[in-house]
Amino acid sequence: MAGIYLHIPFCRQACYYCNFHFVTSPRHKNELLAALLKELELRREYLGDSTVETIYFGGGTPSLLETQELRSQVEQIRSVYPLSDNPEITLETNPDDINGEKLAAWKELGINRLSIGVQSFFEEDLQWMNRAHNASQAFESVQMALQYFDNITIDLIYGTPLLSNEKWEQNVSTATRLNIPHLSCYALTVEPKTPLQKMIHQGKLQDVNPDKQSEQFLLLMQWLKDAGYEHYEISNFARPGFRSRHNSAYWQGKKYLGIGPSAHSFDGKSRQWNIANNIQYTASILQNNIPFEKEVLTATQKTNEYIMTSLRTIEGLDLSRLDDITRGKLQAIAKKYIDAGLMKRNDDFLVLTKEGKLLADGIAAELFS
Repeated sequence: MAGIYLHIPFCRQACYYCNFHFVTSPRHKNELLAALLKELELRREYLGDSTVETIYFGGGTPSLLETQELRSQVEQIRSVYPLSDNPEITLETNPDDINGEKLAAWKELGINRLSIGVQSFFEEDLQWMNRAHNASQAFESVQMALQYFDNITIDLIYGTPLLSNEKWEQNVSTATRLNIPHLSCYALTVEPKTPLQKMIHQGKLQDVNPDKQSEQFLLLMQWLKDAGYEHYEISNFARPGFRSRHNSAYWQGKKYLGIGPSAHSFDGKSRQWNIANNIQYTASILQNNIPFEKEVLTATQKTNEYIMTSLRTIEGLDLSRLDDITRGKLQAIAKKYIDAGLMKRNDDFLVLTKEGKLLADGIAAELFS
């Protein structure tokens, strides 16, 4: 089984915190979309005989595309790749793009999962992030989407300077009251070379407080546990049966094909990533050349990637998958985290506790081979 990710690099405006590849001008959109169709054809052998079970339109803001533009991409995938009987097809969308006509068209197209970039239900937070939608649109778009789709996830951001614990609880409780089946919740990260980093450096915006972020993450885990959500990955919470199949495949080390500028691919042995430049990407693809860089993974890199991704999941790290030397080393290092209450051992699995999840990246790094 495998997945396909399509990167749609167009946005209505730039969010201050975002470091993904995108542009705010629709110029050359037609040429780029033609290049996506062409790359899907050029890369038809990349996944081998694997059946495609998930398709994910990410970005950028894929919901800016017209229905026919999305239809062309879906039809191309269906014509070139073997699909499972019931593939998960996810579309990332912003609240300001959602209306009844679009929702009906997306559903008719075969899209069966929406990822809505809400981020907050408070006006001041959205303005601070420079989001394109307002608080009313955040709430109303989710209500409307639930009339058409059962499988919906929303993004929420915590740890921003304006977000008190009380406001954070209201954001989470709004989501649970709406009975949204999946939540992706992220601590605000100040990424290099973003407008947010520049404004913080200039003193125009307040910096984030790591202690506040940790506190709000702990509160989040408790609130969603009480509400019946499964914390199946560090940043992801789902009602039973509503895990993201596409993202879960990443964490399970399955193959995936990335289409579009800046998109990443993995074939089980190597990783490759396309150039993050729309003009160069388009020109190269339309000349039948795929502009990518490639890294063949060593055995050590594969082990370390497994350690990093597995520790983020509810199942944890399976020691039986490791060789004797690596397993012995990990068990010795893990003991101090188990004794400190940051990790527990379930048979052959190492699993982070709530407190351990606050330090997931650091713990994983110490366990690296």
